[in-house]
Amino acid sequence: MRSLAIVNQKGGSGKTTTTVNLAAALGEKGRRILVVDLDPQASASHWYGVKDGGRGLLEVFTDKGTIAALIRGTEAPGVSIVASSAWLVGVEKALAGEVGAETILRRKAERLASGGWDYILMDCPPALGILTVNALAAAQEILVPVEAHVLALNGLAQLLQTVNVVKERLSPLLKLAGILACRVDYRTRHAQEVVEQLRDRFGKSVYRTVIRENIRLAECPSFGQPITEYDTNSHGAEDYRSLAQEVVKQERSR
Repeated sequence: MRSLAIVNQKGGSGKTTTTVNLAAALGEKGRRILVVDLDPQASASHWYGVKDGGRGLLEVFTDKGTIAALIRGTEAPGVSIVASSAWLVGVEKALAGEVGAETILRRKAERLASGGWDYILMDCPPALGILTVNALAAAQEILVPVEAHVLALNGLAQLLQTVNVVKERLSPLLKLAGILACRVDYRTRHAQEVVEQLRDRFGKSVYRTVIRENIRLAECPSFGQPITEYDTNSHGAEDYRSLAQEVVKQERSR
């Protein structure tokens, strides 16, 4: 089982889009995927048709519930979800002063190992707070979507510094699965230059796949479907299937 935190503290970087559509593309390949929505905005949950995740995940963090009890199926083949809700906003306050608060999710997630999952994908909020730190401590790997904009590169450096701190203090085996260039508009020289800078700076850590700017990707959340089902022949579906192929190839070295 591989557990990946999909993380970037900058909003609009493509975290939820990547979580939902990578899960669906991996599901097409016969993998069993559990999406854990850790963002109080609950965008991934809404995308998969869950309108209200209730207090469930908040109770997991306050030691009153289990992750397994919250798992729901989705219409995407092979994909299940642990839904989020606005109740998660209360986590910071609920865990203030709690000893070991950063590793609660890891302790809870360890019980999922026997569930037959091939992947756990954690959609993190756009902030480096207690929820994201929990995801980093619980994950084996991180996948970082980066918007193809020069300002996003500065945020990436800050994020990787935070990851190194978490690795040193909480999770020494944490590794970078890859950096994913998202929202790439090849009609602009700027987007091309940002992708080139990413590859120059981070080399093979950057996936070969890039996620092109695509109107169909922007539309599909409104219809409660991943891009692989909403428009199976679109550039968005093609790109996320390509990413899934790269992710699957990494299994051999894990």
